[in-house]
Amino acid sequence: MNIAYWILAGLLALFYLYAGALKVIRSRGRLRPMMAWVDRTPLPALRALGAVEILGAVGLVLPPLTGILPALAVAAAAGLVVLQAGAIAVHLTGEDRRIALNIGLIVLTAATLWFATAL
Repeated sequence: MNIAYWILAGLLALFYLYAGALKVIRSRGRLRPMMAWVDRTPLPALRALGAVEILGAVGLVLPPLTGILPALAVAAAAGLVVLQAGAIAVHLTGEDRRIALNIGLIVLTAATLWFATAL
């Protein structure tokens, strides 16, 4: 199970680092082609969301890697599941109905959460 955790956590961490960095760095105009919902979100909230994604990615990898508070990996995975549930709600309340990626991320992150409890 340890190997499965590291594979899933590594892939999710890469995804969330990339997605979070885009939200923190890019302008609203450059995000619009990929994320139709950015026009309905205040810019500070969008930046905060990106920071939360980056912190979640770090929380999946760093605590188990260092052995310092490995329970934080469980909290990070749970937080990312909640984040994706909120993302589905945002997509469904707007014109953007593409939630397949969000559902896939929930499934992968929930599996990572389950594996993290065994660390």
